[in-house]
Amino acid sequence: MNTAQTLDARKQAAFNHARNGQFADAETALQSVLREAPRDLGALLLLGDVQHAAGKTQDASRAYGGAMQVAQMHAGPVPEDFKPGLQRAATRLGEYAGLYEAFIAAQIPPESRSPRFDQSVGILLGQSGIFLQQPTKYYFPELPQIQFYDRAGFDWAPALEAKTPAIQQELRAVLADHAAFRPYLERDENQPHVKSHSLVGNDDWSAFYLWKDGARVEENCARCPVTAAAFENLPLDYLPGQAPSVLFSLLKPGAAIPPHHGLINTRLICHLPLLVPGPAWLRVGNQTHHWKEGKLVIFDDSIEHEAKNEASETRVVLLFDIWRPELSLQERAEVTKLLGAIAQYSGQSVLTET
Repeated sequence: MNTAQTLDARKQAAFNHARNGQFADAETALQSVLREAPRDLGALLLLGDVQHAAGKTQDASRAYGGAMQVAQMHAGPVPEDFKPGLQRAATRLGEYAGLYEAFIAAQIPPESRSPRFDQSVGILLGQSGIFLQQPTKYYFPELPQIQFYDRAGFDWAPALEAKTPAIQQELRAVLADHAAFRPYLERDENQPHVKSHSLVGNDDWSAFYLWKDGARVEENCARCPVTAAAFENLPLDYLPGQAPSVLFSLLKPGAAIPPHHGLINTRLICHLPLLVPGPAWLRVGNQTHHWKEGKLVIFDDSIEHEAKNEASETRVVLLFDIWRPELSLQERAEVTKLLGAIAQYSGQSVLTET
């Protein structure tokens, strides 16, 4: 009898043991098979079934998990004979995950958890992913991985939030001039567009700039003097010819900004929500924030993020970028010089989407 026949005979013996309720004998036979053939899909599925029947759910979880991994690595379609077993494994893995979550919740109730710890539990349970900084143009190392910053850590935030009513009044005057807003992602016919993006040239996401590419837009600042003056003492990330940008960012009803990463990780993006007529949200990493008028939002856009306006009316935030507070003055000066040199060499701002 060759090796394959020997393994098949042991699997058949295990099946017979299991059918007779002799789960320990069945498990022993299957473990002997898997020592010689650790990727035997049938043996893994049967082992999971045996351990499940014996009430050994943690062991069954490992066997079923191994079977799912083997199926994913399988070259070509998985044979039809295995599909019911794989479906059963997937169903039971879901049940086990629910039991595990309930056990953890009983030990540490969700309502008692601190926000960061609650995130860690979500990652542990596979409900959330691990999202890290992945800027597409320039990465500065050893900066903390924070998705949303607590606005209480920025001493200038309360004064800016207090100006919300006056800024809203200026915004309404601008909104009356429909031609004042331009698509946030404008198409440059002189540059090749490798990436396809449905929002390029699309006014579903549009902007009215007070600062653009590091320069004041004097005409627009004159139309919104209170808004323009509000930024005089803020830590904007001044990069000559590149940053900051300060703008009214408009998202039409139903419009969505797909998941993406920002260009650099030396800045933070700030939103002062001005018009939030209904459900509208911003997801950064594994956290989702619902905008509230007059409540500042500060986040790291080098972490994957997306947004959607689910309301039936337009959503507008005042958007601007600031230096990351963790950067020293020397580091800010070095980054400014480097990004300026790159722009000089390439003839294009580092903050230009390509």
